[in-house]
Amino acid sequence: MNNNELITKINKLKKELDVSIVAHFYQKDEVFNMADFTGDSLELAKWAAKDKKANLIFCGVGFMGQSVKILAPNKRVFMPKIACCAMARMIDVDYYDENVKILEKAGIKKEDIMPVTYINSSAEVKARVGQMGGYVCTSSNAKKIITKALESGKKILFVPDRCLGQNIAIDMGLKSCVIGDGTDLNSADIICYNGFCSVHQLFEVEDIEFYRQKYPDILIATHPECKPEVCAKSDFVGSTSQIIKYIKELPIEQKIAVGTEFNMVNRLREKNTFVLSSTKPECPTMNETTLEDLYNTLISIKEKRYENEIIISEEVRKNSYLALSRMFEL
Repeated sequence: MNNNELITKINKLKKELDVSIVAHFYQKDEVFNMADFTGDSLELAKWAAKDKKANLIFCGVGFMGQSVKILAPNKRVFMPKIACCAMARMIDVDYYDENVKILEKAGIKKEDIMPVTYINSSAEVKARVGQMGGYVCTSSNAKKIITKALESGKKILFVPDRCLGQNIAIDMGLKSCVIGDGTDLNSADIICYNGFCSVHQLFEVEDIEFYRQKYPDILIATHPECKPEVCAKSDFVGSTSQIIKYIKELPIEQKIAVGTEFNMVNRLREKNTFVLSSTKPECPTMNETTLEDLYNTLISIKEKRYENEIIISEEVRKNSYLALSRMFEL
């Protein structure tokens, strides 16, 4: 089937079945356009958890579907492709426990560690953080969450994105380090796990210098998953939703180069918007989902085969919910 035929069949199945479709900003256009609601990972999880339909198809990556299931355990959650965020794969429960032990060997007691996990992590890692009294955060609220976590007087263990942790520390005037970089862990306020986003690592200071030389009045907007030196040279640093809002409020004549995923940047506005990279910063896992995958998932629901359903054990769900709920309380 070609895309037009798939779109017709998907729309027909959506009407027949008790199902909603959501899609992350980084999805391909043809998948993105099929969604009932679009947004960043937190917006999608919150919307989906309140949605009244029994079935939800989440076009994104694995941890996002898990977040909905954590918040709304009675909803059936499916993913056309259970693609795994590369950053989320960089940490599992074993790696998390190993890094806690590294802090303990450095003389930091486990009860003196306050973990904060970026939402880009598995339900199992969120559960570990929840068990230790910690929080989940997003790129838009990380500063607020870390500010609250610091009130405990404990050392912040920030997982898995070192760049987000470092950028928040710089913004707050705190000292950070990355586990394994040789820094005395006791001297840091925020101790970062050594994970990163493969897409946002593509952006370099040289890219900013190129655009500033070519267009002296250009603005640079970047995501806080970018390297600290890139964010330091930017005019605006913010989450996916914050970048969208920032650019929408600019006059169309204002040129801007954006350091985040290609599909989102490409949809922002028709002119004077550039991708801050000499290579195409396209998330490979986000782009795994196709219209055919979406169609096949709907067919599996219709035929009661329920393929690619997100299942989480109740113990993991309860503990990960603790970490998520602490974020929502703020």
